[in-house]
Amino acid sequence: MKYKNPIIPGFNPDPSICRVGEDFYLVTSTFEFFPGVPIYHSKNLVNWELINYCLTKDSQLPLEGTNASDGIYAPTIRYHDGEFFMTTTNVSNGGNFIVHTKDIYGEWSEPGYVDQGGIDPSLFWDDDGTCYFVSNGLDENERVSIHLCQVDPFTGKKQTQTKLISYGCGGRYPEAPHIYKKNGYYYLMLAEGGTEYGHMETIQRSKNIYGPYEKCPHNPILTHRDTPGPIQATGHADLVEDQNGSWWLVCLAIRPIKNMQLHHIGRESFLAPVIWDKDGWPVVGNSGTIDFEMEGPLPGPTPLPVSHDFFDSFDKNTLDLNWSFVRNPRRENYLLEKGRIILKGGKDTLSTPLGHPTMIAVRQPEFDIEATVELEGEIKEGQASGLSAFYSSDYHYDIFITRDRGEYKVCLRKRVADIEVITKSQPIDYNGSAKLKIIANEDWYLFLYESNGELIELEKGAVSLLATEVNGRSFTGTFLGIFSEQGDICAKGFSLKVL
Repeated sequence: MKYKNPIIPGFNPDPSICRVGEDFYLVTSTFEFFPGVPIYHSKNLVNWELINYCLTKDSQLPLEGTNASDGIYAPTIRYHDGEFFMTTTNVSNGGNFIVHTKDIYGEWSEPGYVDQGGIDPSLFWDDDGTCYFVSNGLDENERVSIHLCQVDPFTGKKQTQTKLISYGCGGRYPEAPHIYKKNGYYYLMLAEGGTEYGHMETIQRSKNIYGPYEKCPHNPILTHRDTPGPIQATGHADLVEDQNGSWWLVCLAIRPIKNMQLHHIGRESFLAPVIWDKDGWPVVGNSGTIDFEMEGPLPGPTPLPVSHDFFDSFDKNTLDLNWSFVRNPRRENYLLEKGRIILKGGKDTLSTPLGHPTMIAVRQPEFDIEATVELEGEIKEGQASGLSAFYSSDYHYDIFITRDRGEYKVCLRKRVADIEVITKSQPIDYNGSAKLKIIANEDWYLFLYESNGELIELEKGAVSLLATEVNGRSFTGTFLGIFSEQGDICAKGFSLKVL
């Protein structure tokens, strides 16, 4: 059966997956954004629904003082004996920890912190019920390596000393370790090469969980590092066996802008079928590569057409799960009323270092999109309220309404690295309501506003300046957000359409 990649587009990196009966659950990284670690559900590995987050409370996810692209790194989700477990790293506050729940739709426990360093932790239960905790870390010579201990998954307390079990398969930055057991072998799968264009997935195995491990003769089992094309940086994978005995791999990959080595909508979640060769090694996708359209024995119901359009009229009692905040939200700045949300803008702007701006934002799922917001309310002197294409506090484009010496204006602000300028400002006939729009393609973000029923283009901004590679050390992706600074605004409706 044919299906299309990515299965979860936009900023959804480091996927981890588990199966419970005929249900699949997948989680991804969130870094400085809140809530943390989204949970997606599917019956067929193609149609995914966002159902919850693992980290929804400040006590579970302290992000105070968290730099862009710090915070929550790669999670792992597992199910054992009636309980769901998720382990991850808060690199800014606390390190590695585990949370758990019996109800995937409910609240998760408070974190149980694990006294083992490194990042990208994973859990594995052996046949006798022993739970193992594995992560990367540094040896005594500060060489990156893979480390293992036994752990109580409910508390995070180590039950054995940590032992070094592998240096990987020769690539730099061995990370994202996952352990599986099949036909008497422990398989240790790793991401290597860094999460950029040299990214790859490798695997090794042993009869003893502590090793020594033999390397797969056809490593890397997944990579696009030497394959030019529209899919790059494949790796950071997890395996799952479906109810029919077929195996699948989820991984991250990026879609660069045209033929440039630049990407801006984030690292996304992809799916590939897996077969095991006669020697007991996995073969991923098309002999180690993946495509936008693939074929495999999908489980569950026939896939339905996938839409990534989103509309919110704010008519529920709680905010839609698709919205995210930058760091822990100041909850008093968000007031949901039937049919609208009031954003109470404070002193923190979208550019405030380590700030908590008043903004709700959704992930940009495709290159070609149209985002629209309807705003209403009084605009105070110096206030800025509008719509943002937001990557981080140092990289964003914002169209907003303001009031300058009594005159209402619509402005475009560009923040790129340490340069922030208003590149266009013009008077607007503001009578208490406005419609703002962002239209994006692979080249430009176009910023528009409605005046007297007419849609007018204010200005545009180059997509390439919001790219991860321009940002430097960054791991996230672009959001489309409604924001307010130095004053309150009401949003009556928001739509995001894929064009």
